[in-house]
Amino acid sequence: MAGALQLHLRSSFLPSSSSHPKLRRRIFATTAPLRRRPTEGKIREIFMPALSSTMTEGKIVSWVKSEGDKLSKGESVVVVESDKADMDVETFYDGYLAAIMVDEGGIATVGSAIALLAETEEEIPLAKSKASSSSSAHPEEASSPPVSPQESAIATVASPPGPAKSDLTLASSAHPASDAGLRIVATPYAKKLARDLKVELQSVVGTGPMGRIVAKDVESAVDGAASVAITAPITSATKAVADSTPKVPVELGSVVPFTAMQGAVSRNMVESLAAPTFRVGYTITTNSLDELYKKIKSKGVTMTALLAKATAMALTKHPVINCSCRDGKSFTYNSSINIAVAVAIDGGLITPVLQEADKVDIYSLSRKWKELVDKARAKQLQPVEYNSGTFTLSNLGMFGVDRFDAILPPGTGAIMAVGAAQPTVVATKDGRIGVKNQMQVNVTADHRIIYGADLAAFLQTLAKIIEDPKDLTF
Repeated sequence: MAGALQLHLRSSFLPSSSSHPKLRRRIFATTAPLRRRPTEGKIREIFMPALSSTMTEGKIVSWVKSEGDKLSKGESVVVVESDKADMDVETFYDGYLAAIMVDEGGIATVGSAIALLAETEEEIPLAKSKASSSSSAHPEEASSPPVSPQESAIATVASPPGPAKSDLTLASSAHPASDAGLRIVATPYAKKLARDLKVELQSVVGTGPMGRIVAKDVESAVDGAASVAITAPITSATKAVADSTPKVPVELGSVVPFTAMQGAVSRNMVESLAAPTFRVGYTITTNSLDELYKKIKSKGVTMTALLAKATAMALTKHPVINCSCRDGKSFTYNSSINIAVAVAIDGGLITPVLQEADKVDIYSLSRKWKELVDKARAKQLQPVEYNSGTFTLSNLGMFGVDRFDAILPPGTGAIMAVGAAQPTVVATKDGRIGVKNQMQVNVTADHRIIYGADLAAFLQTLAKIIEDPKDLTF
């Protein structure tokens, strides 16, 4: 996140981050001390924190602690599902979890109370009484005014983010998966699920960041399937990615509410209708790109990185395609070329972002993409890693789809849909008939800022880069 973020739905917090891989990121959620008599200690309301800039409500995945449990600063209390990720919430004060106001599976709006934290054990009955009266009188409202981050009592812990401005002190601790086998590394929800399903975590292979065990790994172990870390890029022409999505049995005829992520996707898709869009298609020969990929694949280079790099190089010559229009009255020439790539994950869709893809070499870009995919599958992406894209790629080629149209993400100028490269009979320059691999790309663009000639010129440049890809490795 590029700076301090503040929300004012009875909550206020400041995110902090560091590029150091062994520092945890903490987002301080708001708690407010209830009014009390002078003889009373402090009872704090724990509010639902905002875990991303687009989050309006969160779902309680699981309570790691129970009512009456004594809490020490830094202990995990609850796992919250936002619109993009699951995050562990830790207490920032010593005390007792006096009353849980939103049960597991429940949804609460950002800034509303989800629990009460008592300073002493003697105050637990009083806190329970206050929770009951508050729930019956105003189930949808919190009873306290906004407070400052200094009164915060819980902190959200996620995987280490990329470089950003820091406004809070970072707590130094080892990365959750860096203990070299000295302990089981798993999310609190995964541990609770393992206890409930009687699964030995020692036998589970984690697919989260740096091998951390997440809930889906435990579920896979129950089904008797070995958990495997994701290694195939989204553009790989294999079934590995498609088959990695767990098959969840559904009851035909049932009505299923949106998950938080599906709700966020729905809102974005509806918002995109406000932009007048048009589409331009282009056919690109990929023989040279395919040959290059075969040569450097063994060095960890992915096809996704190659396509992102080629797109970023083309965008440097056509900056209007990298523009964005948000108010309908002006548009912005974005200073960075950040390529977002759509990834289907269990229960939704997310777009990890390759920052400044035009400036990063192909090998570093591929390593970064692998890291982003792992974090996306584990729902551990930081906001800056999925909401900072300036141009989007969407690829269904690995499913054999030869062409499709994509919906423009709000706040961006264009999105490119990439189909599968297929052997095609074509006429060569010398008038003969030959076979070449060709892929279809279709770009959807905001017609308020991008015109047909702009897209045509961009696609011509992109085709030249892909058909003569020698500059992609520099």
